Amino acid sequence: MTTSSQESREATNPNWFRQVLGQFPTGVCVVAASPPNGPMAGMVVGSFTSVSLDPPLVAFLPDRSSTSWPKIEAAGKFCVNILGADQESLCRRFASKAPDKFEGISYRLAQSGSPILDDSVAWIDCEIHSVQEAGDHYIVIGKVNELQINTGGLPMLFFQGGYGKFSPLSLVAPDPLGTITEQLRLVDMVRSEMEELAAEFSARCIATARVDNEIVIIAGAGSSKRHTVSTLVGQRLPNIPPTASVFGAWSGDAKIDLWLRASTAPSAQAEVKASLRIIRERGYSVGLVSDAQRAFITTLAKLADGGVAAQDVDLRELIQQLSFDPEQLLPSVQNEVRLISVPVFGPNGDVALALTLYDFPKPPDGVGIQPYLDRMLQSASRATRKIGGFVQE
Repeated sequence: MTTSSQESREATNPNWFRQVLGQFPTGVCVVAASPPNGPMAGMVVGSFTSVSLDPPLVAFLPDRSSTSWPKIEAAGKFCVNILGADQESLCRRFASKAPDKFEGISYRLAQSGSPILDDSVAWIDCEIHSVQEAGDHYIVIGKVNELQINTGGLPMLFFQGGYGKFSPLSLVAPDPLGTITEQLRLVDMVRSEMEELAAEFSARCIATARVDNEIVIIAGAGSSKRHTVSTLVGQRLPNIPPTASVFGAWSGDAKIDLWLRASTAPSAQAEVKASLRIIRERGYSVGLVSDAQRAFITTLAKLADGGVAAQDVDLRELIQQLSFDPEQLLPSVQNEVRLISVPVFGPNGDVALALTLYDFPKPPDGVGIQPYLDRMLQSASRATRKIGGFVQE
């Protein structure tokens, strides 16, 4: 190696420094403020980070040569707007030297008076806590006063000199209280099955578990066909048929009777028992498209996005209107299948997890849903073996 090539790879070479650090992706944010004597100011940063939970602190690192930073510092407070993957034009606008970067931009003001950009993924409103010099940058630490998820979409990333987005293989529910620790341990063993299913069928796959008297969506894989991605992970559903039937079907007669008495009107119990028998015989549960199904999915998406509050929605009523597990899967009925759930059994033969495939393309005419069903059963069998479960014959 020549001396010049050695020097080109020294830490003091700014081009080499940028090239190496560019291998690490960073999020992209707009830090915006309303100075007391002048127009609003905003700047793009790729150095935003959380600092502390108690007290809640965040930080970003503006360049010392920045013309926007002195205006933000004069305001004494700022709002960090996390940009979405589709907001590259907005990013370039705030990275420019435009005299009024907010011209034509939709925004509203936080209680502090700092701008919140419309359609940002999330925002964090802060007051300046401290400013420290760090070479050719400042380290600005902000004390968080308010923060909200806005759209909850995919964030913009900066990587190797270009903008892009993160495509998650799978997501797992948080467990701050330790209530689903065992279920999360199991789902870690089967996440590869979920990711393969989602990729193979261009669909979404979720893992659910029965926890106390609820069905918890503990993991998800695949991306929505919608532009803004909502995740159902972390949501809790009532432990009632038909959405919980894949758990109840293998519970044993005594447990089934107890479950039905607690969850189902007496007039409907015979019908539910018949559907549980069908599920056991087939080895899977299917949900059919209907107005009720569309309303249910829309409601779950709104809950995930924060569009409605949980106390304002009667999920039990919506679930009881869903159409599941018809007695015969005729070709005409197969075309209406929009959801497939399969059980993953634990060592004692109970259903430890359920894998559910949905948002998949409609099967081609003449093919039907059978390839989807066969593949789901194969995945369930492999997942059962991975967690050390009892494979049902």
